[in-house]
Amino acid sequence: MRRKHSYKVRRRAFRIWQVLGYSPWKSEWTVVDDASDGKSKGFYKGAFNSIPFLNDDAKRTFVHLLLRPGYMIRDYLHGKHDTYLAPLTSLIIFYAFFSLVVSMVKPDFTQPNQENVVEDRAVKIRINPDSTDIDDEEMNQKLIRLLEAVDNIDVMIHLDSHPEKVDSPQKASLAAFESAVRSQGIHIFLFPFIILWLVFRVQYRKRSIGWSAAATISAYVQCQFCFFMMFALLLSWGKSTEIGVLLMGLLLMFDFRQLFGLSWKKNLVQVLITGLYVALLYLILFVIILAVSILYFV
Repeated sequence: MRRKHSYKVRRRAFRIWQVLGYSPWKSEWTVVDDASDGKSKGFYKGAFNSIPFLNDDAKRTFVHLLLRPGYMIRDYLHGKHDTYLAPLTSLIIFYAFFSLVVSMVKPDFTQPNQENVVEDRAVKIRINPDSTDIDDEEMNQKLIRLLEAVDNIDVMIHLDSHPEKVDSPQKASLAAFESAVRSQGIHIFLFPFIILWLVFRVQYRKRSIGWSAAATISAYVQCQFCFFMMFALLLSWGKSTEIGVLLMGLLLMFDFRQLFGLSWKKNLVQVLITGLYVALLYLILFVIILAVSILYFV
């Protein structure tokens, strides 16, 4: 009976901490500067405060994003900026650490061979026209030029993985920039961050969510996804970092319930609307890229 009562008390205490972000029975933490009173006790006191992933703000952000993500985002939007890492700082730090873990667990990142890709695709699209059919031959040439352009764009995006394609100072600078971006893990979260930023701004404009607030929510949600991507990587023994659309939806439901105080039914509706907005944005971008490619190359 006592054990059951103790469990209820601990559960109640955890619920209170989850909502408030601190335990009301404990005094709030204070920063003590040992060097200010001449009582420095060694190198380790405060030595890690300047290291982003080892200081108290990063640890607090990590724990709160796991256990109370929606409440943490709410607290940050309400002005508690000194308690947690800034959203963009969190993105860069956590995804840089994720890239480091990926490089250690799954170091064999081999890019597909780009040689003869255009030729192979060109052979597949050929319809063996008659030598006298000029229109079909011209269409084949246009398709080949389009495929060449697509492959050139792909090579330029992954120029750091194709040193044999670097033949000018401009390409060398671009390859160095791409290498620096990928080493920080920026390429993993940048495009999804922008997509969710736009979606949250449009979806929650009636809740007075401006551009800055929408960017904050998107950044912390991406950090939350990063945690579970890391768990997927470790649990799959380095085989996969995918967490799936279903898990993303469940995480968003959990976040929206804490952030906006909605019921589970309304949360489900909001998550479905978010998914529709994301799919619509991807469709619009695909249509724009396809239309520009056809108009320019064909």
